[in-house]
Amino acid sequence: MTGARFNLIDILDHLGQKHSATKDEIKFILGLSDPDEIQQLFKAARQVRGQHFGNQIFLYGFLYFSTHCQNNCNFCRYRRSNTRLVRYRKTKSQIIEAARDMADTGVHLIDLTMGEDPQLYLPGSFGRNAFQGLVNMVKAVQDETGCPVMISPGILPDEVLKDLADAGTTFYACYQETHNRDLYHNLRHGQGFEKRLEKKQLAKSLGMLIEEGIMTGVGESLDDLADSIIWMRDLSADQARVMTFVPQANTPMGNAASQDSLKERIIIAVMRLILKDCLIPASLDVDGLSGLKERLDAGANVVTSIVPPQKGLAGVANHSLDIEDAKRTLDHIIPILNSCGLFPASSEAYQSWINERQHLLKRSPVKRFEAKKEAMQC
Repeated sequence: MTGARFNLIDILDHLGQKHSATKDEIKFILGLSDPDEIQQLFKAARQVRGQHFGNQIFLYGFLYFSTHCQNNCNFCRYRRSNTRLVRYRKTKSQIIEAARDMADTGVHLIDLTMGEDPQLYLPGSFGRNAFQGLVNMVKAVQDETGCPVMISPGILPDEVLKDLADAGTTFYACYQETHNRDLYHNLRHGQGFEKRLEKKQLAKSLGMLIEEGIMTGVGESLDDLADSIIWMRDLSADQARVMTFVPQANTPMGNAASQDSLKERIIIAVMRLILKDCLIPASLDVDGLSGLKERLDAGANVVTSIVPPQKGLAGVANHSLDIEDAKRTLDHIIPILNSCGLFPASSEAYQSWINERQHLLKRSPVKRFEAKKEAMQC
């Protein structure tokens, strides 16, 4: 049995009975290395997923509609300083067409993602009016597809977040990548740590559901990972994502060592045990279709980064993997779900889950971050 202080079976049984865990217990299970124990962890995560979601899996269409970005994140292919990259901005009609095609295949949500496009932040144009096109586009996608929409636009002005909430946007995704301040500033150079946290709090207070995300393979410790999972729990994140860092050419971290997906899958399983009824994605953006079953076996219950071919759309971690050969489509995904004893949920089941989370949000006041900030600075 790994470690002297804890008994894995006792911890898994405790968590399976809807109890919580201490930070030391979370670190212990994050640090498992014995293959048999890791399989026990994955089995426990699948059981907890089954308690809350049965065998249903949710499916997200991914539409990266602008690859222009004013930020200079050290890990990102789309960083401002990568001048070798051919970028694009999709028109409103192209976005709606791609979103409609995704909806027709049966996805449950449209994830509209962009970098912090400098066209929206030009001197003299910053503010509500500059972003009205974005708000109108979100409305149009919802109207045309009938699907809930997640918006992943980076940091937005407060009034624009309010407009998006008023437009009926379901999810606001804004990834911290890590909750270790020093590591954060190494990854997201020149961007405020607290500001990013506060945008999520504001979006939640406006009635939007929140997706938080972290990265593994960027120099984080078990302590860092445990802190992030506890943060997500305390924020009551509605969806929690982890992705393995993929080194990108022409970036400061382009020569970093690659990491396999095992740590990501362990984190997925620990998230499932700690966050329980939260949505946890299995992304196609790191290993493509070949990595989907392993992530589902670790307790994920959402398949993300479903991208239609022949639309000129890119992914993030692996910008072209499995896209143009149509492997990021439901025709290829559903057989893998079935092989795991899983099946796509109905759109009604997904909407029911959203309604329940929004009802809980209305009943529970949004926590303030100040006390948490002070604790993290200690």
